Amino acid sequence: MTNEVEILLVEDNPNDVELALRALKKNNLANRLHIVKDGSEALDFIFGRGEHQHRKVENGPRVILLDLKLPKVDGVEVLRAIRSDPRTRFIPVVVLTSSSEERDIVETYKLGVNSYIIKPVNFEKFIDVVRELGYYWLLLNHPPAV
Repeated sequence: MTNEVEILLVEDNPNDVELALRALKKNNLANRLHIVKDGSEALDFIFGRGEHQHRKVENGPRVILLDLKLPKVDGVEVLRAIRSDPRTRFIPVVVLTSSSEERDIVETYKLGVNSYIIKPVNFEKFIDVVRELGYYWLLLNHPPAV
């Protein structure tokens, strides 16, 4: 499978986008990164709809970094849609959010999230987390060839 995009970052906070970009670029992991700012745009990108209708769903990203608190469609609904479609259900999804609420953690794991990470408040720790996520999901993880 040829991935047009390796990382899909679904994040509405411009400061967190900038920090993630800085961490990924610093570690040469941002070459094939796509950023969307709300859940609706994430679904359009993932499923090749709207302005992303040229995309093939089968060329999904290698990993999705998903915030939960998003405008238009929240992250839980995005995750639910990803996991309910056979074309996208095996894409690794990492929740990267500020929510430490137990109900969010439980609900996303029930829906099949691969990892749940609470965003560190500290700038340096946030950069370290994003760097480690990129290394693990792009270089170490071996998803099924579906």
